[in-house]
Amino acid sequence: MEHAAEAPAWAAALEASGFGLFMRQSLWAYPAANLAHLLGLVLLVGPIILFDLRVLGLGRSVALAEASRLLTPFALAGLAILALSGPPMFAADARSLSTNAVLIAKLSLAFLALANAALFRAVWGRDLAALDLGTPAPAKLQAAASVALWLAVAALGRTIAYL
Repeated sequence: MEHAAEAPAWAAALEASGFGLFMRQSLWAYPAANLAHLLGLVLLVGPIILFDLRVLGLGRSVALAEASRLLTPFALAGLAILALSGPPMFAADARSLSTNAVLIAKLSLAFLALANAALFRAVWGRDLAALDLGTPAPAKLQAAASVALWLAVAALGRTIAYL
């Protein structure tokens, strides 16, 4: 990509490392990391969006506390898989990715989405049963923002290779 000349020294060193070379030259390593990253994305974003849609009023027959109990472990597993699979893919092309505006936007929005999720848990998580009786507008706004942020993160992630 055209950004490689502007790359910081640490990114060039990572890409030139044995690990970066392995990720580029191995027949299976990069595709395996890419598939793991996609699995992580699905496991993280799917449950989060299902929970957010429940907060927004869909599926009211399922209590929010029960939805949270069921979906949160999947989302956390997805986050762990993403955190483990992203760096190896980055290492393969660290020079250009370190200055890639799409990747930077994706990571920034992912940080905002995770902060939003943590804030939701901090503010509303202790009494999800109360939200079953009536969801305040701020909680609905957080849920809607979450859906938008995670869909944007997913879209940006899938377009990194093309822009």
